[in-house]
Amino acid sequence: MNAPEEDEPRLPEVPDIPASCFHTRLLLMLFGVGALAAGFHYVPQAFAAESPAETAAVMPLPQVTVAPVEQQTVVDHRELLGRVDARETVEVRPRVSGHIDEVRLQAGQIVEKGEVLFQIDPRWYQAQADLATAAVERAKVRVSIAESEAKRTASLVSARAVSIEESETRNSRLAEARTELQSAEAALATAKLDLEHTVIRSPIRGKVSRALVTAGNLVSGNPGGATLLTTVVSTGDVYVYADVDETTSLNFDRLRREGQIASADGKVIVEMQVGDEEGFPHRGYIESADNRVDAATGTLVYRMVFPNPEEKLVPGLFARVRLPVSSPTPALMVSERAIGTNQSQKFVLTVTGDNTVAYRTVKLGPVLNGKRIIREGIQNGDRVIVNGLQRVTAGMIVNPEMAVN
Repeated sequence: MNAPEEDEPRLPEVPDIPASCFHTRLLLMLFGVGALAAGFHYVPQAFAAESPAETAAVMPLPQVTVAPVEQQTVVDHRELLGRVDARETVEVRPRVSGHIDEVRLQAGQIVEKGEVLFQIDPRWYQAQADLATAAVERAKVRVSIAESEAKRTASLVSARAVSIEESETRNSRLAEARTELQSAEAALATAKLDLEHTVIRSPIRGKVSRALVTAGNLVSGNPGGATLLTTVVSTGDVYVYADVDETTSLNFDRLRREGQIASADGKVIVEMQVGDEEGFPHRGYIESADNRVDAATGTLVYRMVFPNPEEKLVPGLFARVRLPVSSPTPALMVSERAIGTNQSQKFVLTVTGDNTVAYRTVKLGPVLNGKRIIREGIQNGDRVIVNGLQRVTAGMIVNPEMAVN
């Protein structure tokens, strides 16, 4: 048997102990195990771990994508909630009562001003017009007779053929006949007007709704209780109404008086989006503001006009409007991807000149053209990490790569 090498750990020799000495044997066994464990603490120098510096030199640096902070001239805005409305809206109601004979509209069609929408049974109103015409003719005959009598009265009075009292009576009958003629003519005009109103026309050019009453139904034309037949809304430009809080309104008016709000042809430009649109693609202008602040809500109603050439802006839609509330000022902007959240605190990670990651707490502004305005925390020219935030922490050295626009 070969002799063990010098560096190989060996258990100490245990003398022969009688089997009856149980406790002594147990102690010697424990002593041997401890000595064996102590021998295994020896590790050859060739298997020692590498130093941290050598490990860092071997491991590749984390790769991140960076983008420079952009400085642009921007205008601060307030976003308002509003509602789209047509410039003209008409509820079509009958002016006379009767049964609907015919419905001539198609739901959703464009109708011209004066186009026939409904026809009420005209027969009863035609009869009333004929009766009024006959009354006018009868009144004209009475006037003619009274005029003839009045003309003869002057010569008869001079010849003392009639008394003065008779002459006055004949003149009174002439005046009365003329008054009756005027009354009959007014009744005829009313009857003709009622007959004309049996044809219900569109009062404006626009898009008509569906018919709320079909043929054969009785409709009422009584003032205050007239039956609603349909509605017509104008096409083209639309109004947008939005409530502006009094603080924003006062600030906006002050800036406009001082000439710090940009305008075109004296009109303040506003932007709008509806539904699921991205950005604010619609551009309009402020047309007017209400003449008083609502005491219950502390808001003032602004009315804005927006072009609607493709008829996409339907009355009743909710809208988001951006109102300018500052003069053009320079601002720093970064991609939304560069912004992280640490509890309630917003931050970005920047890469310094020696490619070291730095943690920057920032104060956010609004979103403009897909990028976030940064009020505080960064400077123009800083490189912010837009991809790889999860792989790095502050103080790490990274391999930055510029983002491709």
